[in-house]
Amino acid sequence: MKQQETSPSFNRVSPGANALLAVLFGLLGLVTFLPLLLVIVISFSSEASIAEKGYSFFPSSLSADAYLYIWKSIDYIGHSFLVSLFVMILGTALSLWLISSMAYVLSRKDFRLGKLYTVIILLPMFFGGGLASSYVVNTQLFGLKNNILALILPPACSSWYILVMRTYFRRNIPEELYDAAEIDGAGPIRCFFRIVLPLSKPILVTIGIFQAFAYWNSWYYAMLYISQDHKELFPLQYVLYSIQRNIEFMATNEHISGAVTVELPSETFRMAVVVLTIAPILVTYPFFRKFFVKGIMTGAVKE
Repeated sequence: MKQQETSPSFNRVSPGANALLAVLFGLLGLVTFLPLLLVIVISFSSEASIAEKGYSFFPSSLSADAYLYIWKSIDYIGHSFLVSLFVMILGTALSLWLISSMAYVLSRKDFRLGKLYTVIILLPMFFGGGLASSYVVNTQLFGLKNNILALILPPACSSWYILVMRTYFRRNIPEELYDAAEIDGAGPIRCFFRIVLPLSKPILVTIGIFQAFAYWNSWYYAMLYISQDHKELFPLQYVLYSIQRNIEFMATNEHISGAVTVELPSETFRMAVVVLTIAPILVTYPFFRKFFVKGIMTGAVKE
């Protein structure tokens, strides 16, 4: 017993190594944070400062013209923000429902067609139908042209996330729980809602975060399926992209007067768009970090 107390502990870090690791990770954190800080500083810089010093942490003059330019279109941008919020919430909920239900079916060992459906799910990961065919199917067959569902349904289900969640179900939910539930008279649907989902919060939150961020940052489907006659359906990212594109056009067009061109915050507006895009992510991520890290680490160690 005495020998065990005096023996060195292999999992203990010495004070010197601990200080070195703290400095190292502090530097890594600083390097990760500096690009974000630079974007914020540039968004508040003046166009004259950028023309004089380029992108700098220490601009010669500050300006909020980019945010004031956005504020002038607050009604339009505010409506698009609500559209993006609605698409993100509904799309994430639908994605989690589709992914988890399919993954649950594939995770059950008594499902005889599991291998066949796994192959069917894997095929879209390697062979896509192409942009033209998907556009024709979504618009002509499903009628998603100029429809809010065009922003929700196409990216709603991911083959990769189905396989990830299936693996989680198989490794973290023992078959004995299913057997006990079946003895008590519970069917597959009741097992899914009463056993699988409550025990799968980490992976649900992890995939939900990824899907929510994808919906929030999406503008490509709006460009494909929403025409200019239905601007009320434009999400925030597409509106900001359109405004930025218009500013760049006016700033480089020879027929625009010099006085108007100078007033356009083309460079700072681009950075202000980045700030507005990532701000909701930065605010919400700390609340889900615990589940996110746990879900990411799931399956990292082989059982």
